[in-house]
This record gives sequence, C-alpha cells and structure tokens, in this order.
Amino acid sequence: MEKAVAVKYIEDLPAPFVIAKGKGELAQIIKKIAADNNISLLKDINLTESLIELDVGSYIPEELYELIAKILVFVLDLRKKYATD
Repeated sequence: MEKAVAVKYIEDLPAPFVIAKGKGELAQIIKKIAADNNISLLKDINLTESLIELDVGSYIPEELYELIAKILVFVLDLRKKYATD
C-alpha cells in the first residue's frame, strides 16, 4: 500500500515534525498537494516506514536527525540552485 509522510522544519523549534501522513488514497492526496505546491518529494521506504508510526505533530526521533538533516540540506541546495537560474 502506498504511504506518504510530510515533514516540516521550523528553525525556532527543536526538531522537524510530522505535518501529515497517510496510506492509500490519503497518501496520493498528500503527494499531489506537495507536487502542486512545488514541495520536494523523496521516496525512501525505510524512512517512510519509521515516520508513518509517529502521530501528526510529533517531532521526529533523535535517531533520524542525521538522515533528515541530510535531506533538508539537499532540498535547500536544490532550491538555491533553481532559484538563481
């Protein structure tokens, strides 16, 4: 079954947190909203499986900080690259 988890990072908060999650049709809606709003999507089954267990509003667990940080840096670099072109 298709799954999706949306994560947001706000600088003043202690960690990124889950803003939406879903399976099946809800996962498709989350992905469409992201695509319609130029929000980067990453397909990582293991990360999704870890995050789907969290409640919406929950901070991501410390053991995932390094992976999430790498993803956020990658996304920010992409945005900078394409914003200047």
